[in-house]
Amino acid sequence: MTDLIELLREGLPEEAVLTDPDVTGAYANDMASFCEAGAPAVVVLPRTVEQVRHVCRTATALRVPVVPQGARTGLSGAANASDGCIVLSLVKMDRILEINPVDRIAVVEPGVINATLSRAVMDKGLYYPPDPSSWEQCTIGGNIGTASGGLCCVKYGVTAEYVLGLDVVLADGRLLTTGRRTAKGVAGYDLTRLFVGSEGSLGIVVRAVLALKPAPLEQLVLAAEFPSTASACDAICRIMERGHAPSLLELMDRTSVRAVNAMGNMGLPESTEALLMAAFDTPDPAPDLAAVAELCTAAGATEVVPAESAAESDMLLQARRMTLPALEAVKGVTMIDDVCVPRSRLAEMIDGTAAIAERYDLTIGVVAHAGDGNTHPTVCFDAADPDESRRARESFDAIMALGLELGGTITGEHGVGVLKREWLARELGPVGVELQRGIKQVFDPLGLLNPGKLF
Repeated sequence: MTDLIELLREGLPEEAVLTDPDVTGAYANDMASFCEAGAPAVVVLPRTVEQVRHVCRTATALRVPVVPQGARTGLSGAANASDGCIVLSLVKMDRILEINPVDRIAVVEPGVINATLSRAVMDKGLYYPPDPSSWEQCTIGGNIGTASGGLCCVKYGVTAEYVLGLDVVLADGRLLTTGRRTAKGVAGYDLTRLFVGSEGSLGIVVRAVLALKPAPLEQLVLAAEFPSTASACDAICRIMERGHAPSLLELMDRTSVRAVNAMGNMGLPESTEALLMAAFDTPDPAPDLAAVAELCTAAGATEVVPAESAAESDMLLQARRMTLPALEAVKGVTMIDDVCVPRSRLAEMIDGTAAIAERYDLTIGVVAHAGDGNTHPTVCFDAADPDESRRARESFDAIMALGLELGGTITGEHGVGVLKREWLARELGPVGVELQRGIKQVFDPLGLLNPGKLF
């Protein structure tokens, strides 16, 4: 321990090396429930690439695990510490290095907050689309590590589609540059895409080249009430089948609607079984909204209400973003799943989750990025009640099993981390696991980077 701290301080300023257990303990875990976390030996907060390289060289020399972290807003335990590890917090590397309107790229360090980047590029008439619900806190490095999504994925796609190139510090301290700054590029294997979603298990991202789009117009939102989740999901299928390209297509079930109303007096319709929000950011969204309203009515909507202004639209979206804290208030603790299924199976997924909630006698609210089939069943439970905690964990597993049964995936945007290691093996199969472990061995032969995650 003494050797580790002394060696780290040779290449880091005094204030960047934290050893007080009361302080380092605060870095032990992210926001996921039921994920074990160890006690880090030290927390380091580098500000430069060379300092990150020094940390990795020191870790390799002493064979000490390194756990990279961003803002720790993750929901899978991917940022959880292991006993005796170096926690490598990248939040101090928070500079936007370049915004280039001609090439439509931004070059950033990993600690840049998503919302900070989004606002900075918007000031230049540009747009960085990935917008996780935690966008005011989460970092770009964390978004890259877990391949985050967000509300706008249905039209604009997820983080992986916006990462053009990376600078990555490997486990032994070498610096690797991948990808490009150009609009096109197919030179060699796509190592950039390999790092996106790797949860810091292959290398430490220290710089990212991100693609930008022209800033869209303000979107207008339509809200539709449905008497059942099946009718709401029928409307979703009709919208997508007819070729519409909404900038947002979100679904809230009755439990989520009531939780949001209880927390914020948002005035959402509590009589609804499912509330669908659709938005368009085209120059003239009225025809699209009218067409979607007609499709919703044909699918059985009891009421369809278009927002009359951007301000009304923002209020509806704020209600959607409030869902997680509102469900947390129901019992105090939540487990949030992010199973993604084909859009055509969405109704089966949501109704199946309701059946699981009844089977385990639990409150489970469901919101969904419905346009891409990404559901967020949120299990509410009392962590002080051992039996309820057990049922919560079992229900979570039942939801993942249901997703796989419906042809889906165990994670659409939160990652695997600790929480879903067992389920990753089930989804990939033995050949897939073998090859992925082989890739890990190439990049991190000593197994020092974020051990215990993914596999």
